[in-house]
Amino acid sequence: MRDAAPSPVSRPGAACLPAVAFAAVLTLIAPRLAQALPSFAEQTNQPCAACHVGAFGPQLKPYGRDFKLYGYTASDGKSHLPPFAATLMTSFTRTAANQPGGASRWFAPNNNAAIDEASLYYAGRLTEQVGAFIEANYDGVSRQITIGKTDIRHARDANLFDHDFVLGITLNNAPTVADLWNSVPAWGFPYNSTKLAPTPLAAALVDGGVDGQVVGLGAYALWNELVYAEFALYQPLGRDLRNMTGATPYAGVNRISGAIPYWRLAVQHDAGAHSFQVGTYGLRASIWPNGDQSSYRTDTFTDIAFDANWQWIANPKSVTSDMLSAHATFIHESASLDASRLLIGSQATSRLNVMRADVSYSIGATWTPTVQVFHTQGGRDTAYWATPTGRPNSTGAAFELAWVPFGKPDSWSTRLNIRLAAQYVAYTEFDGSTRGASRNNALYLSVWSALRF
Repeated sequence: MRDAAPSPVSRPGAACLPAVAFAAVLTLIAPRLAQALPSFAEQTNQPCAACHVGAFGPQLKPYGRDFKLYGYTASDGKSHLPPFAATLMTSFTRTAANQPGGASRWFAPNNNAAIDEASLYYAGRLTEQVGAFIEANYDGVSRQITIGKTDIRHARDANLFDHDFVLGITLNNAPTVADLWNSVPAWGFPYNSTKLAPTPLAAALVDGGVDGQVVGLGAYALWNELVYAEFALYQPLGRDLRNMTGATPYAGVNRISGAIPYWRLAVQHDAGAHSFQVGTYGLRASIWPNGDQSSYRTDTFTDIAFDANWQWIANPKSVTSDMLSAHATFIHESASLDASRLLIGSQATSRLNVMRADVSYSIGATWTPTVQVFHTQGGRDTAYWATPTGRPNSTGAAFELAWVPFGKPDSWSTRLNIRLAAQYVAYTEFDGSTRGASRNNALYLSVWSALRF
């Protein structure tokens, strides 16, 4: 039976609206933390709005993509070590229907408030040519400490065929985490989502299915500011390392067999107010289903994805200019189920298609409404898909309004930032069924704050 990828929205948080209001007030007066990390802002002497759409990460502008491309090392020439930052995320979740037994352990069937996540980052220069983004998290829903997204990289300029050539290496813990665009799973919308509502079971491996369970070394290059390529090999973490990093338990879950190759190829172009990108990415992995090796065979997955991005900046000379952003991705996963066929009687092969597309409009780098549509579709297999219908199909839309009052040139501090957002997810089909799909609809209110020490 196929395990779903770690779900960004799952269980947790007993409380009520007064508790949420209290948590929000505490967050407003306490240290503020964020993906538009203030340690990066301090290092570059630029406001969050210079790199990030809506003055808060992780959605990147052209300047932010260049900063990441060159290994997080751009600086105003002053010492800002050590570049530590922290983030805190609190939330309230209401689902359309109560969840029997509670939204998660420690939480009520509905109307849950939670500390979603408290994170500590080392984010900035290590040396003049080496930089890092290293995240340690406390998950207030599962009440676990984990190592989050990690990307350590070195980059340098060169020349190839009389054109500029940027060459870099990256050590990271998740396919797509080193990417520059917000269409890939690691950095795509929604940038934060509830852990207290049901989510569809089916997900492709490249869509977060191996994140945090692997470590990979890769090389990337950008030629003539036009063609981007990346290749990496990921190795699964052993039992001891999984325990140390807080990854999913070693026993009773899907276990990776051997190395996972990951590839990325994209064509990009920045032309004044417009930025364009189209590309492909993917991986191939062999899995012991539920860690069971008794069949002496593995299930083999091949994920091939295509993506596109477009950004339009009304006034490229202003970091607080209005900005339109659009992202889309399509993932096709094909699977050879040699192990599952013997162990649980599944079909010999399987397929899964995942589509997501979103558009946002940032107003003055302060207000950012976003709309996303999503659709997952696959073949019927009652033994393989752990859904009531034997199908993985899910369809719906997400709506969000975010407000970021700081992170601009005239903000009173570059060390602090905060993002308040209201998000609603609606389903027309859920785990293969249209009947009762709307019972999984969820309202999610979040306060996400950031601090540079």
